[in-house]
Amino acid sequence: MVDGVATAWFDAPTLVEGAALAGRLVELSPEIAIDLRATGVRVRLGTDEHAEAVSAAARDLGLTANPAALQHLGIVLESTDPAAVTPFWQRALDYPPGQNGGLADPLRRDPAFSIRASTEPRPLRNRIHVDVVRPAAAVEQAGLGEAYGAFGVCHADPDGNEVDLVPGDALSETDGTADWQAVFSAMACYRITSPAQQRDLAAAAAALADDAGFPLLVDLRPGLVILDTGKDQWEDDAHGLALDFTDLATSLQAAARDLGATADPGLPRFVQLVLDAADVDAVRAFWLAALGYTPDRRDGASDIIDPRRLNPVLLFQDVDTSDTERRRQRNRIHVELAVPTDLAQTRLATTLAAGGRLLDESEGRWRVADPEGNELVIVSGA
Repeated sequence: MVDGVATAWFDAPTLVEGAALAGRLVELSPEIAIDLRATGVRVRLGTDEHAEAVSAAARDLGLTANPAALQHLGIVLESTDPAAVTPFWQRALDYPPGQNGGLADPLRRDPAFSIRASTEPRPLRNRIHVDVVRPAAAVEQAGLGEAYGAFGVCHADPDGNEVDLVPGDALSETDGTADWQAVFSAMACYRITSPAQQRDLAAAAAALADDAGFPLLVDLRPGLVILDTGKDQWEDDAHGLALDFTDLATSLQAAARDLGATADPGLPRFVQLVLDAADVDAVRAFWLAALGYTPDRRDGASDIIDPRRLNPVLLFQDVDTSDTERRRQRNRIHVELAVPTDLAQTRLATTLAAGGRLLDESEGRWRVADPEGNELVIVSGA
């Protein structure tokens, strides 16, 4: 159980071998969330009804479960008036209401937002903000009002929590990639009409990506197949491979259309967290260790990345060190990291060894501060 959801990761050496498992699982239930990666497959169940059948299918294909790979990041906003800030974030993210008054991605890809009541006054700007990238039409329809900031995309909720709501663009001007949006990631979302069509599109995409040597992300959801590069990975300097991604995108689009899948251009969305830090190197090193992330390969990029690209990117930028009051104020936003119960103590030890400071603990929860006071809550199991 990870964040209350029955979850498994199965190592797989190629996308094609992972797609073979995905093809079996879509026949079990359309409600199973399947995330196909170049190194394996994550499976999340609505109930544990199909758990044995999922494990049996993986064993039959020679795939081994690896629970150490499992974790799930969520974002928590604390507010003196949750009812006032919730509609803002619902429009910015296009999330419906989730459990306990929070907001959840209906596609179960981007992080959930919990909005919790707090009596602690924190009037200054956070040192954490959220970037959301959506198609340009969706950004306009969100209706957040006039933007501000250096790039003209920043908005603030009634408490002052900020989001950069960035309009995406077409991947290219050619008809061959018309289904693809560049929303920091390059992404195409396809509506499908049957488990067989979903299985066949996942298999075709996996084969094309493997042939090109590209670590494509393939997510299967009820009635959907989502093809995604991960942040910036469609750009040559980011992926570092001997290919032009638009060529692969053209082949993937042709395969999807040949199978009768229909692109939904309004669905692509990318969400990341941005942390301001006086000592970027120290804060970044903490989060690399605490989350088990890897650094972006590009010189000058401060991003850190989930190696399986299942959880959001974190980006670090310099804060004005003279703004001492803002740096001392506790953020209204923090991160929660859910891990399997039997791995929680190990993750806590890793986090503390990386420079974390234990603030408090309760049953199955440990609140830790990074070297500059940004908070991570480690949550055990359910």
